[in-house]
Amino acid sequence: MKKEHIFLIFILLLASLSFYYLYQVLSPFLAPILWAILLAIVFYPLFLKLQRLLKKKRVLSALAMTLFVVLVIVLPAGLLMVSLANEVIDFYHQLDEMIKTGHLQSYLNRIGELPLLKGALERLKQYVDLSEADPFNFLLKNVQQISAFIFNQTSNLLKSISTFIVGFFFTLLSLYYLFKDGDHLLNRLKEIVPLPAKESELIIQRFKEMVSATIYGGILIAIIQGILGGLAFWALDIASPIFWGTAMAFLSFIPMGGTALIWGPAAIFLFIQGAFLKGIILLGLGTLLIGTIDNLLRPLFVSARTNIHPLLLFFSVLGGIQAFGMIGLVAGPLIATLCLTLIEIYIQGIKPKEDPGVKPHR
Repeated sequence: MKKEHIFLIFILLLASLSFYYLYQVLSPFLAPILWAILLAIVFYPLFLKLQRLLKKKRVLSALAMTLFVVLVIVLPAGLLMVSLANEVIDFYHQLDEMIKTGHLQSYLNRIGELPLLKGALERLKQYVDLSEADPFNFLLKNVQQISAFIFNQTSNLLKSISTFIVGFFFTLLSLYYLFKDGDHLLNRLKEIVPLPAKESELIIQRFKEMVSATIYGGILIAIIQGILGGLAFWALDIASPIFWGTAMAFLSFIPMGGTALIWGPAAIFLFIQGAFLKGIILLGLGTLLIGTIDNLLRPLFVSARTNIHPLLLFFSVLGGIQAFGMIGLVAGPLIATLCLTLIEIYIQGIKPKEDPGVKPHR
Protein backbone atom coordinates (compact mmCIF):
# COMPACT_ATOMS: atom_id res chain seq x y z
CA MET A 1 0.00 0.00 0.00
CA LYS A 2 1.26 3.42 -0.95
CA LYS A 3 2.27 5.90 1.70
CA GLU A 4 -0.36 8.40 0.41
CA HIS A 5 -3.14 5.80 0.86
CA ILE A 6 -2.03 5.04 4.41
CA PHE A 7 -2.01 8.74 5.21
CA LEU A 8 -5.51 9.20 3.70
CA ILE A 9 -6.93 6.25 5.67
CA PHE A 10 -5.36 7.58 8.87
CA ILE A 11 -6.84 11.07 8.28
CA LEU A 12 -10.31 9.60 7.57
CA LEU A 13 -10.24 7.48 10.73
CA LEU A 14 -9.02 10.40 12.81
CA ALA A 15 -11.68 12.68 11.30
CA SER A 16 -14.43 10.12 11.97
CA LEU A 17 -13.31 9.75 15.58
CA SER A 18 -13.11 13.51 16.09
CA PHE A 19 -16.60 14.01 14.56
CA TYR A 20 -18.00 11.34 16.86
CA TYR A 21 -16.61 13.04 19.96
CA LEU A 22 -17.67 16.45 18.65
CA TYR A 23 -21.22 15.09 18.38
CA GLN A 24 -20.99 13.82 21.97
CA VAL A 25 -19.86 17.27 23.11
CA LEU A 26 -22.57 19.18 21.18
CA SER A 27 -25.47 16.70 21.59
CA PRO A 28 -26.93 18.45 24.71
CA PHE A 29 -27.17 21.67 22.68
CA LEU A 30 -28.33 20.32 19.30
CA ALA A 31 -31.99 21.30 19.74
CA PRO A 32 -31.24 24.99 20.55
CA ILE A 33 -28.70 25.13 17.70
CA LEU A 34 -31.17 23.63 15.20
CA TRP A 35 -33.89 26.08 16.28
CA ALA A 36 -31.41 28.92 15.79
CA ILE A 37 -30.51 27.65 12.30
CA LEU A 38 -34.17 27.46 11.27
CA LEU A 39 -34.91 30.95 12.60
CA ALA A 40 -31.80 32.31 10.89
CA ILE A 41 -32.84 30.83 7.51
CA VAL A 42 -36.34 32.30 7.81
CA PHE A 43 -35.25 35.78 8.90
CA TYR A 44 -31.96 36.11 6.97
CA PRO A 45 -33.51 38.04 4.02
CA LEU A 46 -34.91 40.56 6.51
CA PHE A 47 -31.51 40.71 8.22
CA LEU A 48 -29.83 41.61 4.91
CA LYS A 49 -32.31 44.48 4.41
CA LEU A 50 -31.69 45.70 7.95
CA GLN A 51 -27.95 45.49 7.39
CA ARG A 52 -28.21 47.70 4.30
CA LEU A 53 -30.34 50.14 6.29
CA LEU A 54 -27.71 50.28 9.06
CA LYS A 55 -24.87 50.70 6.52
CA LYS A 56 -23.51 47.13 6.90
CA LYS A 57 -22.93 47.30 10.64
CA ARG A 58 -23.03 43.53 11.18
CA VAL A 59 -22.86 43.48 14.98
CA LEU A 60 -25.62 46.04 15.44
CA SER A 61 -27.76 44.41 12.74
CA ALA A 62 -27.35 40.96 14.32
CA LEU A 63 -28.27 42.28 17.79
CA ALA A 64 -31.33 44.13 16.45
CA MET A 65 -32.52 41.13 14.44
CA THR A 66 -32.11 38.76 17.38
CA LEU A 67 -34.15 41.10 19.57
CA PHE A 68 -36.80 41.30 16.84
CA VAL A 69 -37.11 37.50 16.71
CA VAL A 70 -37.47 37.39 20.50
CA LEU A 71 -40.23 40.01 20.54
CA VAL A 72 -42.15 38.66 17.55
CA ILE A 73 -41.92 34.87 17.91
CA VAL A 74 -40.07 33.39 20.86
CA LEU A 75 -41.58 35.45 23.69
CA PRO A 76 -45.24 35.10 22.55
CA ALA A 77 -44.77 31.35 21.99
CA GLY A 78 -43.34 30.89 25.48
CA LEU A 79 -46.14 32.90 27.08
CA LEU A 80 -48.73 30.89 25.15
CA MET A 81 -47.28 27.57 26.31
CA VAL A 82 -47.32 28.71 29.95
CA SER A 83 -50.90 30.00 29.58
CA LEU A 84 -51.97 26.76 27.91
CA ALA A 85 -50.47 24.75 30.77
CA ASN A 86 -52.37 26.90 33.28
CA GLU A 87 -55.62 26.41 31.34
CA VAL A 88 -55.11 22.64 31.42
CA ILE A 89 -54.55 22.75 35.18
CA ASP A 90 -57.73 24.83 35.64
CA PHE A 91 -59.65 22.32 33.50
CA TYR A 92 -58.36 19.47 35.68
CA HIS A 93 -59.52 21.23 38.85
CA GLN A 94 -62.97 21.88 37.33
CA LEU A 95 -63.29 18.26 36.27
CA ASP A 96 -62.12 17.03 39.65
CA GLU A 97 -64.71 19.26 41.35
CA MET A 98 -67.45 17.88 39.08
CA ILE A 99 -66.44 14.33 40.00
CA LYS A 100 -66.42 15.06 43.75
CA THR A 101 -69.80 16.82 43.72
CA GLY A 102 -71.41 14.12 41.57
CA HIS A 103 -72.26 16.48 38.71
CA LEU A 104 -70.23 14.45 36.22
CA GLN A 105 -72.07 11.24 37.20
CA SER A 106 -75.44 12.97 36.71
CA TYR A 107 -74.38 14.26 33.29
CA LEU A 108 -73.30 10.76 32.24
CA ASN A 109 -76.62 9.35 33.46
CA ARG A 110 -78.43 11.94 31.36
CA ILE A 111 -76.42 10.85 28.35
CA GLY A 112 -77.45 7.26 29.04
CA GLU A 113 -81.13 8.27 28.94
CA LEU A 114 -80.84 9.68 25.43
CA PRO A 115 -83.23 7.72 23.14
CA LEU A 116 -80.61 7.11 20.47
CA LEU A 117 -77.96 5.78 22.86
CA LYS A 118 -80.49 3.88 24.95
CA GLY A 119 -81.87 2.18 21.84
CA ALA A 120 -78.36 1.24 20.72
CA LEU A 121 -77.60 -0.33 24.10
CA GLU A 122 -80.88 -2.28 24.03
CA ARG A 123 -80.00 -3.74 20.62
CA LEU A 124 -76.48 -4.54 21.84
CA LYS A 125 -77.90 -6.50 24.78
CA GLN A 126 -79.38 -8.96 22.29
CA TYR A 127 -75.86 -10.05 21.29
CA VAL A 128 -73.70 -9.20 24.34
CA ASP A 129 -74.36 -9.73 28.05
CA LEU A 130 -74.22 -6.25 29.58
CA SER A 131 -75.76 -7.18 32.91
CA GLU A 132 -72.45 -6.85 34.77
CA ALA A 133 -71.09 -4.04 32.64
CA ASP A 134 -71.45 -0.42 33.66
CA PRO A 135 -70.15 1.61 30.71
CA PHE A 136 -70.76 4.95 32.41
CA ASN A 137 -68.74 4.07 35.52
CA PHE A 138 -66.05 2.79 33.17
CA LEU A 139 -66.13 6.12 31.29
CA LEU A 140 -66.04 8.06 34.57
CA LYS A 141 -63.01 6.10 35.77
CA ASN A 142 -61.15 6.71 32.51
CA VAL A 143 -61.99 10.42 32.55
CA GLN A 144 -60.42 10.60 36.01
CA GLN A 145 -57.29 8.76 34.87
CA ILE A 146 -56.89 10.85 31.69
CA SER A 147 -57.38 14.15 33.51
CA ALA A 148 -54.89 13.12 36.21
CA PHE A 149 -52.35 12.13 33.54
CA ILE A 150 -52.75 15.48 31.74
CA PHE A 151 -52.39 17.33 35.03
CA ASN A 152 -49.18 15.45 35.92
CA GLN A 153 -47.66 16.06 32.48
CA THR A 154 -48.52 19.75 32.62
CA SER A 155 -47.02 20.03 36.10
CA ASN A 156 -43.83 18.39 34.84
CA LEU A 157 -43.78 20.89 31.99
CA LEU A 158 -43.98 23.80 34.39
CA LYS A 159 -41.30 22.28 36.64
CA SER A 160 -38.90 22.07 33.68
CA ILE A 161 -39.19 25.79 32.95
CA SER A 162 -35.56 26.29 34.01
CA THR A 163 -34.42 23.88 31.30
CA PHE A 164 -36.47 25.86 28.76
CA ILE A 165 -34.84 29.13 29.86
CA VAL A 166 -31.33 27.66 29.46
CA GLY A 167 -32.17 26.31 25.99
CA PHE A 168 -33.74 29.66 25.12
CA PHE A 169 -30.48 31.44 26.00
CA PHE A 170 -28.39 29.05 23.84
CA THR A 171 -30.81 29.53 20.93
CA LEU A 172 -30.47 33.31 21.11
CA LEU A 173 -26.69 33.11 21.40
CA SER A 174 -26.47 30.80 18.36
CA LEU A 175 -28.94 32.96 16.43
CA TYR A 176 -26.87 36.10 16.99
CA TYR A 177 -23.70 34.49 15.65
CA LEU A 178 -25.57 32.95 12.71
CA PHE A 179 -26.79 36.41 11.71
CA LYS A 180 -23.36 37.92 12.27
CA ASP A 181 -21.21 35.21 10.60
CA GLY A 182 -23.78 33.12 8.69
CA ASP A 183 -22.47 33.83 5.18
CA HIS A 184 -18.88 33.01 6.19
CA LEU A 185 -20.00 29.75 7.87
CA LEU A 186 -21.98 28.77 4.76
CA ASN A 187 -18.98 29.38 2.49
CA ARG A 188 -16.78 27.28 4.78
CA LEU A 189 -19.38 24.51 4.73
CA LYS A 190 -19.38 24.51 0.92
CA GLU A 191 -15.59 24.13 0.95
CA ILE A 192 -15.70 21.22 3.42
CA VAL A 193 -18.47 19.22 1.70
CA PRO A 194 -16.80 16.85 -0.79
CA LEU A 195 -19.23 17.64 -3.62
CA PRO A 196 -18.93 19.76 -6.77
CA ALA A 197 -20.20 23.32 -6.49
CA LYS A 198 -23.32 22.56 -8.57
CA GLU A 199 -24.43 19.70 -6.32
CA SER A 200 -23.66 21.65 -3.14
CA GLU A 201 -25.77 24.56 -4.35
CA LEU A 202 -28.60 22.14 -5.22
CA ILE A 203 -28.67 20.69 -1.68
CA ILE A 204 -28.56 24.14 -0.08
CA GLN A 205 -31.31 25.39 -2.40
CA ARG A 206 -33.54 22.39 -1.58
CA PHE A 207 -32.96 22.97 2.12
CA LYS A 208 -33.96 26.62 1.79
CA GLU A 209 -37.06 25.69 -0.21
CA MET A 210 -38.12 23.10 2.39
CA VAL A 211 -37.58 25.43 5.34
CA SER A 212 -39.39 28.31 3.61
CA ALA A 213 -42.28 26.12 2.48
CA THR A 214 -42.63 24.47 5.88
CA ILE A 215 -42.42 27.70 7.88
CA TYR A 216 -44.27 30.14 5.60
CA GLY A 217 -46.84 27.58 4.46
CA GLY A 218 -47.28 26.44 8.05
CA ILE A 219 -47.76 30.03 9.24
CA LEU A 220 -50.45 30.68 6.62
CA ILE A 221 -52.28 27.45 7.51
CA ALA A 222 -51.92 28.28 11.22
CA ILE A 223 -53.48 31.73 10.74
CA ILE A 224 -56.44 30.28 8.81
CA GLN A 225 -57.05 27.45 11.27
CA GLY A 226 -56.58 29.71 14.29
CA ILE A 227 -59.13 32.21 12.97
CA LEU A 228 -61.64 29.47 12.11
CA GLY A 229 -61.15 27.78 15.48
CA GLY A 230 -61.46 31.04 17.40
CA LEU A 231 -64.63 31.98 15.50
CA ALA A 232 -66.12 28.55 16.20
CA PHE A 233 -65.43 28.90 19.94
CA TRP A 234 -66.84 32.45 19.91
CA ALA A 235 -70.01 31.41 18.04
CA LEU A 236 -70.59 28.54 20.49
CA ASP A 237 -69.98 30.84 23.49
CA ILE A 238 -66.94 28.89 24.72
CA ALA A 239 -64.66 30.78 27.11
CA SER A 240 -61.45 32.46 25.86
CA PRO A 241 -61.99 32.05 22.08
CA ILE A 242 -58.98 34.26 21.22
CA PHE A 243 -56.66 32.24 23.45
CA TRP A 244 -57.88 28.87 22.18
CA GLY A 245 -57.78 30.08 18.58
CA THR A 246 -54.14 31.10 19.10
CA ALA A 247 -53.39 27.72 20.68
CA MET A 248 -54.94 25.96 17.66
CA ALA A 249 -52.80 28.11 15.36
CA PHE A 250 -49.60 26.93 17.10
CA LEU A 251 -50.73 23.29 17.22
CA SER A 252 -51.68 23.36 13.52
CA PHE A 253 -47.98 22.89 12.68
CA ILE A 254 -48.59 19.23 13.59
CA PRO A 255 -50.17 17.90 10.38
CA MET A 256 -53.48 16.02 10.20
CA GLY A 257 -54.90 16.49 13.66
CA GLY A 258 -52.88 19.09 15.57
CA THR A 259 -55.85 21.41 16.13
CA ALA A 260 -57.95 18.42 17.27
CA LEU A 261 -55.93 18.49 20.50
CA ILE A 262 -57.94 21.63 21.33
CA TRP A 263 -61.39 21.31 19.75
CA GLY A 264 -61.65 17.55 20.47
CA PRO A 265 -61.43 17.82 24.29
CA ALA A 266 -63.59 20.98 24.13
CA ALA A 267 -66.33 19.04 22.35
CA ILE A 268 -66.09 16.23 24.90
CA PHE A 269 -66.35 18.75 27.72
CA LEU A 270 -69.47 20.22 26.11
CA PHE A 271 -71.01 16.73 26.03
CA ILE A 272 -70.09 16.23 29.69
CA GLN A 273 -71.79 19.52 30.57
CA GLY A 274 -74.92 18.43 28.74
CA ALA A 275 -74.53 20.90 25.82
CA PHE A 276 -75.06 18.14 23.26
CA LEU A 277 -76.00 20.40 20.33
CA LYS A 278 -72.93 22.60 20.84
CA GLY A 279 -70.72 19.52 21.12
CA ILE A 280 -72.07 18.07 17.87
CA ILE A 281 -71.64 21.42 16.07
CA LEU A 282 -68.04 21.78 17.34
CA LEU A 283 -67.20 18.22 16.28
CA GLY A 284 -68.66 18.90 12.83
CA LEU A 285 -66.78 22.19 12.42
CA GLY A 286 -63.54 20.68 13.65
CA THR A 287 -63.74 17.62 11.42
CA LEU A 288 -65.26 19.06 8.24
CA LEU A 289 -63.91 22.62 8.26
CA ILE A 290 -60.83 23.14 10.44
CA GLY A 291 -59.31 19.70 9.76
CA THR A 292 -60.16 19.80 6.04
CA ILE A 293 -58.35 23.13 5.62
CA ASP A 294 -55.15 21.48 6.86
CA ASN A 295 -55.54 18.46 4.57
CA LEU A 296 -56.22 20.65 1.53
CA LEU A 297 -53.70 23.45 1.99
CA ARG A 298 -50.66 21.65 3.41
CA PRO A 299 -50.02 19.55 0.26
CA LEU A 300 -50.58 22.69 -1.81
CA PHE A 301 -48.18 24.94 0.12
CA VAL A 302 -45.52 22.42 1.14
CA SER A 303 -45.58 19.27 -1.01
CA ALA A 304 -46.16 21.07 -4.32
CA ARG A 305 -43.32 23.54 -3.71
CA THR A 306 -40.79 20.96 -2.56
CA ASN A 307 -41.69 18.01 -4.83
CA ILE A 308 -42.19 15.73 -1.83
CA HIS A 309 -45.15 13.36 -1.84
CA PRO A 310 -47.74 14.30 0.84
CA LEU A 311 -47.55 10.80 2.36
CA LEU A 312 -43.76 11.03 2.76
CA LEU A 313 -44.15 14.53 4.17
CA PHE A 314 -46.73 13.30 6.69
CA PHE A 315 -44.58 10.41 7.96
CA SER A 316 -41.38 12.49 7.97
CA VAL A 317 -43.05 15.13 10.18
CA LEU A 318 -44.50 12.59 12.63
CA GLY A 319 -41.29 10.55 12.66
CA GLY A 320 -39.25 13.71 13.13
CA ILE A 321 -41.34 14.72 16.15
CA GLN A 322 -40.91 11.26 17.68
CA ALA A 323 -37.15 11.26 17.07
CA PHE A 324 -36.21 14.89 17.78
CA GLY A 325 -39.16 16.46 19.61
CA MET A 326 -40.86 19.60 18.30
CA ILE A 327 -37.79 20.49 16.20
CA GLY A 328 -38.71 17.38 14.18
CA LEU A 329 -41.52 19.40 12.58
CA VAL A 330 -38.83 20.76 10.25
CA ALA A 331 -35.92 18.37 10.88
CA GLY A 332 -37.92 15.35 9.63
CA PRO A 333 -38.81 16.91 6.24
CA LEU A 334 -35.24 18.25 5.92
CA ILE A 335 -33.81 14.74 6.32
CA ALA A 336 -36.29 13.45 3.72
CA THR A 337 -35.27 16.32 1.41
CA LEU A 338 -31.58 15.49 1.83
CA CYS A 339 -32.18 11.82 1.00
CA LEU A 340 -34.23 12.62 -2.11
CA THR A 341 -31.71 15.22 -3.29
CA LEU A 342 -28.77 12.82 -2.87
CA ILE A 343 -30.70 10.16 -4.82
CA GLU A 344 -31.34 12.73 -7.57
CA ILE A 345 -27.64 13.65 -7.67
CA TYR A 346 -26.71 9.97 -7.84
CA ILE A 347 -29.14 9.28 -10.69
CA GLN A 348 -27.90 12.29 -12.64
CA GLY A 349 -24.33 11.16 -12.06
CA ILE A 350 -24.80 7.62 -13.39
CA LYS A 351 -26.95 8.56 -16.38
CA PRO A 352 -25.00 8.20 -19.63
CA LYS A 353 -24.45 11.59 -21.20
CA GLU A 354 -25.59 11.72 -24.82
CA ASP A 355 -23.12 12.87 -27.42
CA PRO A 356 -24.64 15.93 -29.10
CA GLY A 357 -23.05 14.96 -32.42
CA VAL A 358 -24.72 11.55 -32.50
CA LYS A 359 -28.36 11.39 -33.51
CA PRO A 360 -30.58 8.96 -31.56
CA HIS A 361 -31.40 5.74 -33.38
CA ARG A 362 -34.99 5.47 -34.63
